[in-house]
Amino acid sequence: MNKTTYSPIFLVLAIVFNVCLITSNLFVPRLWQVGSLPFQLPGAVILFPISYIINDCLTEVYGFRKAQTVIWTGFAMCLFVTLVSLLVTNLPAPLFEDSREIAASFDRIFGFVPRSMAGSLLAFVFGSTMNAWVMSKMKVATGGRGFGLRAILSSLAGELTDSLIFMPIAFAGILPAKVILTMMLTQVTAKVLYEIIILPVTTIVVRKLKQREGIDTYDRNISYNPFNLAE
Repeated sequence: MNKTTYSPIFLVLAIVFNVCLITSNLFVPRLWQVGSLPFQLPGAVILFPISYIINDCLTEVYGFRKAQTVIWTGFAMCLFVTLVSLLVTNLPAPLFEDSREIAASFDRIFGFVPRSMAGSLLAFVFGSTMNAWVMSKMKVATGGRGFGLRAILSSLAGELTDSLIFMPIAFAGILPAKVILTMMLTQVTAKVLYEIIILPVTTIVVRKLKQREGIDTYDRNISYNPFNLAE
């Protein structure tokens, strides 16, 4: 029986991808103002784009199917953190007053996690799958040329899909609709700019990965069904 194998480098990228995803969702409640502009963004925007950059690397080097496997592990880990957050924030209050104040602060922060995670789970799966799909399709269509343009366009498609789903779920009823819309547009712009700025590094990493792993996958004649992970 043939078994799918994963290299140590692939596993490291998958772990970093999952850590960035989970940590980003913990940072969502911390909004911050963009310079002197009348815009604000969630703290997740600092870290979350890294998951899309890694997604580009995984799809470019290992192909859509293996990238999708990592996406589903991210989904599973986020679901786990959501369930644990629900459990911990609903534990009985501690004995002492000082501990109760700490517990109350903790519950206010992590009580938001299930809601942000719920939005994130849907947004992440659809956004990351869109990112990988566009990257994969464009690679085949261009014969592997123009990695930079493919990385930017795939991230734009993925980030836009992600924000359209996540922002309304996470902030509806908390922030005005106009503010949510502004945050969506600002977030997509910021994340794509993030991708553009770090693109030279991403390009070098992808080139080194291909050389080190000895592969350069083209997704010809594969199923793009995100639920079909069979090689």
